[in-house]
Order: sequence, then C-alpha cells, then structure tokens
Amino acid sequence: MSVVLASTCIAVLLTGQACRQSRNPSRTTLTLIDQNWADKESQNALKEELRRFTNASGIRVEVLPAPEAAIEQLATWRKLLGSGATSPDVYAIDVIWPKLLADELLDLKPYIPAREMAAHFPDLIANNTVDGRLVALPYIVSVGLLYYRADLLHEYGYRAPPQTWEELQVIAARIQSSERAKGNADFWGYVWQGAPSEALTCNALEWQASGGGGTMIENGTVTLDNPQTIRSWQRAANWIGSISPPGVTAYKEWDAFNIWQAGRAAFMRNWANPYIPAAASGSPTKGRFEIARLPRGRAGSTATLGGNGYGVSRHSQHPRDAAMLVRFLCGRDEQRRRCLTPAQPPTIPGLYNDAEVLSANPYFATVLDIYRNGLTWRPSAVTGKLYPEVSRAYYESVHEVLMGKKTAPEAAAAAQEKLMQIIGLKSPVVSGSAR
Repeated sequence: MSVVLASTCIAVLLTGQACRQSRNPSRTTLTLIDQNWADKESQNALKEELRRFTNASGIRVEVLPAPEAAIEQLATWRKLLGSGATSPDVYAIDVIWPKLLADELLDLKPYIPAREMAAHFPDLIANNTVDGRLVALPYIVSVGLLYYRADLLHEYGYRAPPQTWEELQVIAARIQSSERAKGNADFWGYVWQGAPSEALTCNALEWQASGGGGTMIENGTVTLDNPQTIRSWQRAANWIGSISPPGVTAYKEWDAFNIWQAGRAAFMRNWANPYIPAAASGSPTKGRFEIARLPRGRAGSTATLGGNGYGVSRHSQHPRDAAMLVRFLCGRDEQRRRCLTPAQPPTIPGLYNDAEVLSANPYFATVLDIYRNGLTWRPSAVTGKLYPEVSRAYYESVHEVLMGKKTAPEAAAAAQEKLMQIIGLKSPVVSGSAR
C-alpha cells in the first residue's frame, strides 16, 4: 500500500468511515495498523499470518501501513485513538508506548489465558502492563545490532568483528580506504541513524551507556552532563566525514540499510528487522554478512531495547475478535512458524532453544545474549507521558553536536537542564529508574 493511500485511509478513518474493500457484511473485518509493514518480505510474512488467521477464524483483516519515523507513527496512533475512531481495531504498540497510549487501549487480561501471558519474557509483560492492565501482548523483540560484511572482513584479514569502538574505527577506516582504492568511490566504513529522531536517541544511548555515562535517567538521576557522555557524543561527531558519510545526520533506519545493502558500507548499526530483507533470496548481502553485538566502551557493550506488541483499541466495535487476532499473532505456535524462516526475534524464551528456529535465524543467539546481558531501556516508564518530550530534547541536543552547532560539553549541559525542566525538577533527581 502506498504512502498516499496510507494517508488517505487515516483521513477517512478519522471521519468515522472505514478504508475497506466491499465485502460480505455478515463477516467481521478487522483493521490492523502496523509500523513493521515496511519491506516486501515483512509484508508477505504478515499477509501469510493474517491469511492463516482468517482461515482459522473466518475473520478478515485489512492492514493499514504507517509512517517510517517513530515520531510520526506515535502522532498517527494518538490522533486515531484520541479521535474515538472505531477503526483500526488492533494497533502495533512500540515497546516505549504502553504508558503513552494505555488510556485508549483495552485490558487484554480477560481475553488471554494466564499461561499464554506467562510464556513471554516477564520483563516485556511487565513493560506492557500499566496500572495492572495488560495493554499490549508482546509480538517481537529487537535490540541494537552491528551488521557487518563478513566477506570483506575475511578479505582484509580480520577473523572477527570489532570488539570496541576504537577497533570499529580502525577496521572501518581500513576497509573504506581499500575499497575506494579499488574504485568504489562512494564506499563508507560505518552507517547508522543520525537523523533527529527516536532512532538517534537509541544510537546515542548506546554510545553513552557503553562508555559509562548512564542511560539519560540513571538510578534516579538525570545523567547527561558527565565526561563519559560528552566523550561518546564527540566521538560520534568525529565519525562524520571520516568513516561515516556526511549525510548520515539525516539517515533513519531504512536509509542506513539501503546504503549498506547496496554494498556501499562495511558496518551498520540497526535493529533486527533488516535481517529479513538482508537475508532474502536475491539480496546482494545474502550469505555475505553476519551480525554481532555493538562494540563495547569502558562500561561494556550495550544495546537499546526495541520491538513491539499488539493492543486493542477501546473504541473497537469488535473487541473479542480483535483480542483473538492479538492472541493468534503473539502466540507460541504462530511465533514459531514465523521464525522457521528469516524473521525478527520472538518474545517467547523457549523458542531460542529450538534447533529449527536457530537454524533459520542464527543471530537469535546474539539477541538473547544481549537481552540477558547488556540491555539498555529507554526511560519511557519512569517519564510516562513526558517521554516524547524528553527524548526529543535528548536527540536534538545530540544532533546539534553531530552538525557542529554546539560542542559536546555545551550540548550535554543544555540537555541536562532541559530534561530537568521537562520533568519539573529543581535538582537532577527523579523517583524511579531508567525503566
């Protein structure tokens, strides 16, 4: 579905109509809006899941695509839910959205057996539970990952991916120089997400936390104006024009992926979802790349948590049918079936021990290791409905450093003060933790 059609559908939904094809009125038709419906492979996989659901239940499902950027996605979700529109019925809920959208979502506990809820990672169930209400059932988990061209590393004599940020800089620079010497003039060492967006918040938190600078709000304290954070932001600024293209300051997830998949970069930081098109038949990177943990800093290697679940609008006219769809998509059987081909990581721990699943997705072992040892949570739970403003202040400050508009010390001090103002503090202390 095109972006134009997506916008048209949203406008129609807000006027109380449904963007649906003609159908048998005796059959229920649900509408699902999902921000993961971005690449062809994911579209096909979701269509197949929904086809199986329709065959099993008789309930049709139509998918409404979403904008690429998380900021625009959240704005769209809030507009639709806040309008009282009866459609969409089911919403994909990003891991940082439960507290932001909880008031407009149904409690799923009456519809999901306790044993099925217990099958998921407990932290994800806790994250999706607001005031005792389960507002989303986990569907996929994701973490920040380092994608690398294994063929190029082997060609230039490297037996393993870089373990530290310093090693990344050295290896990326060497491969970049060598590839350009062979005529690949547009080749770069490392691409990532530098646009002023939620993706930059995730990247910068990984730099900051791995360097020992905390996670924005750490142990009840706003932790930005410190030497470790300043050092990590400045290091990233130094990459631009060196091992990263000047345009990286405008890159979002798929911008970075397109450069890397086209053979114009050795390393890429991204989420798990690009693994699907990267490993697809016909992809120029198929069989030529591997995935590793992000490089470590003084405090180790860390990755921000991503992923999403599915929730049901409290305005849906078909709450039981919608909850049935959520239960189906997020259940163990469907998650396992999905993971027998290249897929995003499941939210059910037991599937990480399944030999067939790991054969199709060997990188799941890395994801599980990161999830259990080295995960960074964005402070969405502790800041609640203020989180979008907090994140915006953070990524705008980082972006000023990347663009050379402010020095890292200036930006960190200003960001610290701004976050304290947003949260309403006179001193840099808040109750709660980074989660």
